[in-house]
Amino acid sequence: MPEILAQVALPGYAALVATIGALFLGGLALDTLGRRVHVPRVSLLILLGVATGPAGLGLLPPPLAGADGPYADVALTMIAFLLGGGLTRSLLRDEGIRLMAISAVVVAAAVLIVGGGLWLAGVPAALALAFGGLAGATDPAATADVVREAGVHGPFSRRLLGIVAVDDAWGLIAFSMVMAAASLLTGMPAVEALALGAWEVLGALALGVAVGLPAARLTGRLKPGEPTLVEALGVVFLTAGFAMALEVSFLLAGMACGVTIANRARHHERPFHEIERIEWPFMLLFFVMAGASLELDALAAAGALGAGYVALRTAGRLVGGVAAGLAVGLGARTGALTGLALMPQAGVAIGMALVAAERLPHQAEALLAVAVASTVLFEVAGPFATQAALARADARQGDGASRP
Repeated sequence: MPEILAQVALPGYAALVATIGALFLGGLALDTLGRRVHVPRVSLLILLGVATGPAGLGLLPPPLAGADGPYADVALTMIAFLLGGGLTRSLLRDEGIRLMAISAVVVAAAVLIVGGGLWLAGVPAALALAFGGLAGATDPAATADVVREAGVHGPFSRRLLGIVAVDDAWGLIAFSMVMAAASLLTGMPAVEALALGAWEVLGALALGVAVGLPAARLTGRLKPGEPTLVEALGVVFLTAGFAMALEVSFLLAGMACGVTIANRARHHERPFHEIERIEWPFMLLFFVMAGASLELDALAAAGALGAGYVALRTAGRLVGGVAAGLAVGLGARTGALTGLALMPQAGVAIGMALVAAERLPHQAEALLAVAVASTVLFEVAGPFATQAALARADARQGDGASRP
């Protein structure tokens, strides 16, 4: 089949442009289908990527056949930017400590349970640490999209959006720390290992603030109340480009920039309202590319190691949610629902795996195989878990949500 389709394929950039157009229309159709059958559109888009990618019909041109291209980086930067914009002074003042604590406990539980569990099962210590670092990654894009798609507005959903806004920040910090420890186990000099981790985190935060401070003063002057679409996209692309060039975390950079503008802007009230109008096309491409990155050989190679990782990460999220709920006074049930809602794992985990593979070249095949297979699995099944958690929280007295 792929050979026949290749004979009628469009040449060069024409194929890329036509494919993007077809994906936009297909995404619109899947959005409609998802609403009717109550299936998260994120899951449907990832399955579309699997079906049309190299593991399926092979219809996607190379730039769209993996989750490591500039489209994915820009989409994730945009999501981090929007989520960071939600961390306003009012939110941080009302629930900031609670949100940070919940996120930190959930991430720490996932890292410790996955890393410790695999090590006890006989996986080499450095490799177990790397998998523990991957487990801390979540998917703010999928989680936020499911919340918006569900149309609920209540304490649980607002708290969840606040948590995912900081979850990957903790996850990336934890990943940098465990990879520094893993590098030490493989003989890398301590100073070099610590410097790499510090640069990825601190460099990203510094970049976000450096872009965000002047943007906060300049945007919103042309159109009173909010920035124009060109201003908003310019800030996002500038942040993403510098993050790529400096080899720092574009997620942390985008989040830091969003937080800075949201809390320092003086000329507009809703800094990112315009970006929300164009966010979905970028998200659609990202989710399709995440599904297309699945390779059947990688899925087969994951085997028992991949199954162990999936089981331990699932347990880590639930245990971490319960522990966080008890620690901040929300209760075990609400904590468990929070852990369940944070089950999705994004393509950022694949990016983490690529970094880990460079640090642990002898373990690169196992790292990438498990990362690719488990990320696609959590991206397909995770939104259903988020949807189920929202439904249960919606039905609970005192944690309900209103629908627009």
